[in-house]
Amino acid sequence: MIGLGTMGAGIVEVLAKAGHRVFGIDYDDRAVAGGRERLETSLDRAVQKGKLNPDERQAVVSRVSFGTDKAVLTGASVIIEAVSEKPELKQAVFAEIDAHAPADAILATNTSSLSITSIAAGTTRPDRVIGIHFFNPAPVQPLVEVIDTVLTDPAVIDRAMSFLQELGKRPIRCGDRAGFIVNSLLVGYLNAAVRTYADGRISREQLDAAMVEEAGYPMGPLALLDMIGIDVGHAVLVRMYDETKDRRHAPAPLLTQLLEAGLLGRKTGRGFYDYRSEESVAPVRTPQWASGEGIAEELVTDYLNDAVRMVETNYATPDDIDAGMSLGCRMPKPFEVLAARGPRAVLDRQRAIFERTAEPGDRPSALLEALADAAEPQAALELLRSR
Repeated sequence: MIGLGTMGAGIVEVLAKAGHRVFGIDYDDRAVAGGRERLETSLDRAVQKGKLNPDERQAVVSRVSFGTDKAVLTGASVIIEAVSEKPELKQAVFAEIDAHAPADAILATNTSSLSITSIAAGTTRPDRVIGIHFFNPAPVQPLVEVIDTVLTDPAVIDRAMSFLQELGKRPIRCGDRAGFIVNSLLVGYLNAAVRTYADGRISREQLDAAMVEEAGYPMGPLALLDMIGIDVGHAVLVRMYDETKDRRHAPAPLLTQLLEAGLLGRKTGRGFYDYRSEESVAPVRTPQWASGEGIAEELVTDYLNDAVRMVETNYATPDDIDAGMSLGCRMPKPFEVLAARGPRAVLDRQRAIFERTAEPGDRPSALLEALADAAEPQAALELLRSR
């Protein structure tokens, strides 16, 4: 395991708990000490909660070695990198991995949205490189995205999927696109919600309440962005827009303004909401005529259309998409929602959205149209979900 920050140390814990011998590597002794402390603190917390006994804790610790020497890579069968989300840094790390790793090792990068293909360019064996995106906190979250590239050996992906299942994780598979499955759908929806709010169509409180009460989401989009971090959401959108050139993925101007103002959400005390006191301050004024009628349904419909398009393009399966959004975000499963609403009703709403916006990205998915036009739309949808 290379990189022993919060995520790296968490992955070390997952591996060691599963019985694997683990080598944790970072760039200097201070970083290594920080990784060791994170692991031991997490294990102590598990003991206090009764999830581990002291002997089990000691067994986990005994399986882990820490250091800075990359020579230990010569004996590794799986190498996972989790350094900072900087493409140049990850490429440099993979060049070092390439110099030491065995020929048959899995070379994995833990990233939430960076190009796996670009990172693989730092090696002489890009066919061995994949993305393995653990969700935070890694010891608790069951979901892992497994990302291949046009150069990845299929056997490497199969081996990685089996390895993660043995760890007790739920791996979902997708290709190398910005945002992968979960962040692409989640952050695209959050950006649409910010635009809707900034346009004055709904108040901040109305929007967040509607998505919880009407759509069944665990948290409103603006409160969620404050929790994730405005800077984090903005960075993912920038990567998505750079790749797709879909104007829906261009960060909403209000999001950029908050970023530039240093209002990053909970971590800075203020974002869409003010966390410094009981008084809540909105960053923009909402017109008195805003009613919010139908906006939750509109945001859900657009989100479902994007999910169906992922299947249409053979990017991901309905089952993996449902698992990703439910396990990764605690959101309702998209294809269960589609089944409950019915393909025809969702298509009609999506056509109305496209007629209003004329955005190419809002055009109804061809697969959604095919489902709606089937002799038995629900049966066609169930057949799609069973594949």
